[in-house]
Amino acid sequence: MKIIMLGAPGAGKGTQAKRIAEKYGIPHISTGDIFRANIKEGTELGLKAKEYMDQGLLVPDEVTIGMLLDRIHQADCKNGYVLDGFPRTIPQAESLNKALADMGEAIDFAIDVDVPDENIVNRMGGRRACLKCGATYHVEYAAPKADGVCDACGSGLVLRDDDKPETVQKRLTVYHDQTQPLIEYYKGQGVLHSVDGTQAMEAVFESITGILGA
Repeated sequence: MKIIMLGAPGAGKGTQAKRIAEKYGIPHISTGDIFRANIKEGTELGLKAKEYMDQGLLVPDEVTIGMLLDRIHQADCKNGYVLDGFPRTIPQAESLNKALADMGEAIDFAIDVDVPDENIVNRMGGRRACLKCGATYHVEYAAPKADGVCDACGSGLVLRDDDKPETVQKRLTVYHDQTQPLIEYYKGQGVLHSVDGTQAMEAVFESITGILGA
């Protein structure tokens, strides 16, 4: 079962991807994790990626796809995987499709977690993070026991720059320009399924498992 998660930043696709991976016993693969693993291991592709990242440049698609293909051919992927954060653009999707087709494989499901922009701005604006231990909270959905204080280590919580409304709006603009066209692309491939991401987290997961099959 090869699954791609789609949705705007803050739509909750990462959370759902982890739950899918747990339920179906397949790995949750994010490009960030792949980059970190390759850089740590000092692989040829990892060193190439680091060159670009150190200059603040985007890692070229061929390097990213090379690392991704290495990852999905590891033993734990034999029953499938959940891709989170890749592809982000049509060229990336086409390259992935071609690479899989060359091996007689294909994506089975592209799950779009659909949430309107205004919900995302409100949702991300409520996030709070502990910079000391990395714990995350939400003032509405997962509030700390004491307002503004981390349950785990007692440090103060902050609203990260990434979660400020103006930053979120910029990220959404990039998403609509570059990534949203993937919805039409995968619809054309006959593998797209949309779920209402404004529902409670459990209801979203139930919608997804209804599509994937229990």
